[in-house]
Amino acid sequence: MRLEIPEDKKLVYQTTFGVKWGDMDAMGHVNNAVYFKYMEHGRIEWLSEIGFLHLPNGQAPVIANAFCNFKRQLKYPDVVLMKLYVSNPARVTFDAWTTLERVEEPGVICAAGGATVLWIDTQREKAASLPEALRALID
Repeated sequence: MRLEIPEDKKLVYQTTFGVKWGDMDAMGHVNNAVYFKYMEHGRIEWLSEIGFLHLPNGQAPVIANAFCNFKRQLKYPDVVLMKLYVSNPARVTFDAWTTLERVEEPGVICAAGGATVLWIDTQREKAASLPEALRALID
């Protein structure tokens, strides 16, 4: 199954980082599991930057599902441009989309993925409504 990133989305965060030697596997390219760490890094950095990572009311984001389409290999010493997009705010979820490309090849997507972010009450371990201020940033 191949899932695609939708056209209707909002760019909310971007950053660059270098591929580490330890990110690679025996085949000499970034290990597939590491791409999910890259996408997680983007979501966490954005949520932290906008003040929604550690809320005093015990609410937090968790991932309900995730996917990644691998298009081109990344390897050391590539420098990667990561772009994070969001869309579809619902009562307790929103969608996060990530693209990864080499800085030296602008616009050429090496990997693209997404995740459904579920907002939860960590004390009750149940879904909670998205904070209105967060919903406003996504809309």
